[in-house]
Amino acid sequence: MVHGPSGGGKTFAVLDWTLAIASATSEWAGNKVKTGVVVYLAGEGHQGLKGRVAAWKHKKQIKSLKMWISKSGCDLNTPAGYQKAAAQIRALPRPPSIIVVDTLHRFLLGDENSAQDAKTMLDACAALMQEFGCSVLLVHHTGVSEEAQHRARGSSAWRGALDIEVSIVPSKDGRPIEIVQRKQKDGELAETLYARIEGVVIPGWFDEDGEPVKSAVLELVEAPVKPTQADNKLSEHRKMFENAWWDSGAEDINGQPYVSRSALKEYLDKQDISKNTIQKMINPGETSRFIGKLINSNILSSNENGWVVNDKMMAQAMMISKDSN
Repeated sequence: MVHGPSGGGKTFAVLDWTLAIASATSEWAGNKVKTGVVVYLAGEGHQGLKGRVAAWKHKKQIKSLKMWISKSGCDLNTPAGYQKAAAQIRALPRPPSIIVVDTLHRFLLGDENSAQDAKTMLDACAALMQEFGCSVLLVHHTGVSEEAQHRARGSSAWRGALDIEVSIVPSKDGRPIEIVQRKQKDGELAETLYARIEGVVIPGWFDEDGEPVKSAVLELVEAPVKPTQADNKLSEHRKMFENAWWDSGAEDINGQPYVSRSALKEYLDKQDISKNTIQKMINPGETSRFIGKLINSNILSSNENGWVVNDKMMAQAMMISKDSN
């Protein structure tokens, strides 16, 4: 199972792994890859998923894939739903090496908090593994609270049945996504990996207005350096600006998150900050304070009557999160 919050990048990570399998890529993050057929059971976002696959192929210069993507979801933990999925998989030219279920919620009839309902889905996964001699990868959400981000949402029965459990910890304050292994049955845990979401223009794809279609891919990066006190303060400023962006309606200008001066003042006023302090915080000339510090660090730039996010990684993470909500 791979789990993470909505918009955190879990599907990007799962696609990066499984596309490596489907494309005969020799290795992923230093690990050998065994080529095979991938069946991707997608419960939603089919057009967006196709775009992500096309972006990955373009980025990696891959021409063909041994991959099949479903056109709809089904209640996989019911006899009818299982037979519907299994019949389609049996009809493929070759059996799969791995079946991805994305997301668990879209393929489960019942309550994910119920151990009994969890068992019916786990039984369905076991039946797929036995019939096709493959692995099954479940993509699932974490809970809403901060303390629930390290585990999958729902019954504890999920974790107990897993061979491998991986958390996708989303990017925060400009820091990279973390890929953290939480469980490895009969083996050692892998080291945490780090990644960013990189935007990609898909050649030959255009929207209804004739504009090029953009998607994104996962890009592994080096482990971040431990932040200093100054970095922590800058991270606080980043987070405050992002919170103000969400609070003001998550506007953007040409794909760059935008917050107007008036909206930012309104947000800061809600935080019980004095008007005199707010004026200093949003003054670009105050380079050691909020807006001045972000501009001086090339994270923001002025635009019309407000500011846009100039930092590429931060802007992409915010826009991807917006598109996922």
